[in-house]
This record gives sequence, C-alpha cells and structure tokens, in this order.
Amino acid sequence: MSILDNKKVIIIGDRDGIPAPAVVECLKDTSAEVVFSSTECFV
Repeated sequence: MSILDNKKVIIIGDRDGIPAPAVVECLKDTSAEVVFSSTECFV
C-alpha cells in the first residue's frame, strides 16, 4: 500500500528540470489519479 493509493494528484513540472509527463509515467503503477499536469517555465 502506497501513500498515493486512491488519491488525486496535481503535477507541475519544470521545463529545465523534470517535465510533468515524466512524473505522470512514474505514477502509472500506482492507483493515484492525475487530475491535472502541466510543465511550466519558471524564470
């Protein structure tokens, strides 16, 4: 059992760091539901 089981998740990735789609791929093996994901540029 994971702390992410049956949770809703919002992912904000960084363009120069870890983009949101990479984090979404990592969460596919959990039962977490990704409700929003976006990659932003923080300057």
